[in-house]
Amino acid sequence: MKILKLMAIAMLLFALQGESLAYPYDGYGLTGIRRLLRLQLIMTGVINDKKPVPGAQKTLEEIQLNLMGDRCDSLIKFPPPNPALQKSINALFPNMDESYSLCVLDITPGKPIRYAYRQEKRVFMPGSVAKLAVIAGLFNELQKLYPNSFEERQEVMKNRMVRAGKWANYDAHTAPFFDPETMKLTKKVVTENDTCSLYEWADHMISASNNGAASIVWKETMLMYAFGADYPPTTEQEADFFKNTPKSELKEIAMHVVNDPLRDMGIIKEEFKLGSMFTKDAKAIVPGEGGTIASPYGMMKFLVAMEGGEIVDPASSLEIKRLMYSTDRRIRYAASTALTDAAVYFKSGSLYKCKPEEGFECKKYMGNVDNYMNSVVVVEQPDGTIYMVTLMSNVLRKNSANDHFAIASQIDKIVRK
Repeated sequence: MKILKLMAIAMLLFALQGESLAYPYDGYGLTGIRRLLRLQLIMTGVINDKKPVPGAQKTLEEIQLNLMGDRCDSLIKFPPPNPALQKSINALFPNMDESYSLCVLDITPGKPIRYAYRQEKRVFMPGSVAKLAVIAGLFNELQKLYPNSFEERQEVMKNRMVRAGKWANYDAHTAPFFDPETMKLTKKVVTENDTCSLYEWADHMISASNNGAASIVWKETMLMYAFGADYPPTTEQEADFFKNTPKSELKEIAMHVVNDPLRDMGIIKEEFKLGSMFTKDAKAIVPGEGGTIASPYGMMKFLVAMEGGEIVDPASSLEIKRLMYSTDRRIRYAASTALTDAAVYFKSGSLYKCKPEEGFECKKYMGNVDNYMNSVVVVEQPDGTIYMVTLMSNVLRKNSANDHFAIASQIDKIVRK
């Protein structure tokens, strides 16, 4: 039986060689991301496991940017709120925590663009949503290395194998590791000895929200900037760079590579700024600066830039959108049953902090000092409705996941009615 399965994999891999494939489940041939191979084997019946929800079964040709050309140009400045949409959005929040802040942008083709908001410029700690700045920075540096060939950028991401090292220490988030030979999937905490391609680390960063992967991708982005045409450096060159470069210079490079691309999109530092690495050991190697902040307004600017092909260039924007395509377990906002059949491009983030308080037990996502929960999402419904939501909250002593779930269902109903 095992031999037959391995033969099936070999035949599938042979078939993939001549195709231009991408995310989600048909992306292995292009990217080498092994979890996508497992998804494809599930979809083709080689592996007997539960298929992704209908909305997570899109193929390459079905994933496109929605704001190319004049529609993106019209959003250099967001339109005034649509009265009907704004009234419906306002009605969601009278009985909810005052911290809830959001932007909603309906970009359904063939209809006027509609906008609504609530405290859209309120600043939050974005948590893992800030990893979107790292992925934009990565593609910005790749474009500098290979300005005339996106295929060469993809080859670097596929073939550059990176050992995690101390950059992975420490993160409780697991990441999926699939072995094509044994067909075994292991979800585990990343360790120093784990080695993945740059594509896989980027996928772990966005799909699994792994903090170690985020520090690794950010580190590689710094190396691209520092070594230029000589990237990738040898192991010895990399070690010498981080050992001998002054901490102040490392900080300057780190802040430059992830924040300057945001400024190029027109996102000012008060709207979205990344301030430090995502893991303790990485922070010890590269100092941070000024903390990380974001607002729903700044994050909506990011989504508009992505859909308009303006994060570096259209090919990079599309690749970032593919990496955001939810093909794993959907959580929080994205878990809404109203989105089961919809394609969802999603990043979630949270951060909680506790202090001693009589009668209070500190639990995950229930902080009594800070309790941030944030969702950034593009929704494409089968009926043609397309909209974007950036939702941020800081509800103390309560896990807000169910509220985000409920808000998602309500917003979907409002936009589609």
